[in-house]
Amino acid sequence: MHRRTKGTGANPLRRDADRTRTRMRVAFALTCLPAVIAGFALGRSAWTDGHRTAENIARHRHTVTATTVGETTYRAGELPSSRPVTVATATWHYPSQRPHTATVPVPAGTRHGDTVRLWVDGNGTAAAAPPSRSDIALNAVGIGTGALAGIVLVGGALVAVRLRIVDACSARSWESEWADIEPRWSGRLRPGQGTGDD
Repeated sequence: MHRRTKGTGANPLRRDADRTRTRMRVAFALTCLPAVIAGFALGRSAWTDGHRTAENIARHRHTVTATTVGETTYRAGELPSSRPVTVATATWHYPSQRPHTATVPVPAGTRHGDTVRLWVDGNGTAAAAPPSRSDIALNAVGIGTGALAGIVLVGGALVAVRLRIVDACSARSWESEWADIEPRWSGRLRPGQGTGDD
């Protein structure tokens, strides 16, 4: 009923399905190592690229002092779930004496005539600040963690599918063996079996 692995001295009660389950669990554990390596490598690459991009942006961005010329209002955030942004019309000069006027984000509580620091591009147009170290780090961690989780989930899903197949085959094998053994074990006759039949 139980197959023994030749020459290994393996436990005769340990079925092929049990060995396959063990191999699948070891394979999943080993999948975690490349997942960690890939996650670290992608996170480090995102960190390096993020710094390079931020430095490039910073070379073309400048801060200027702008003066608000209107009252503050609220503008919806860029994403539906983001909070409203406090904005006001402000004026500034860049480059040299070239005047600019636009509605820009300002700190809450800013009043008419207050000065605010503003990032502008090479033409003097209001622009976003270069990404900060915390933004770059958050992006790198997100990419690294996403890669790690993705590889682990795919590996886990493949192992789970394989284990389901092994369990289904094991159950069919067990039912077949039980159908042969149960009548002898219980003393119950099988259909078509006589008293003296084995």
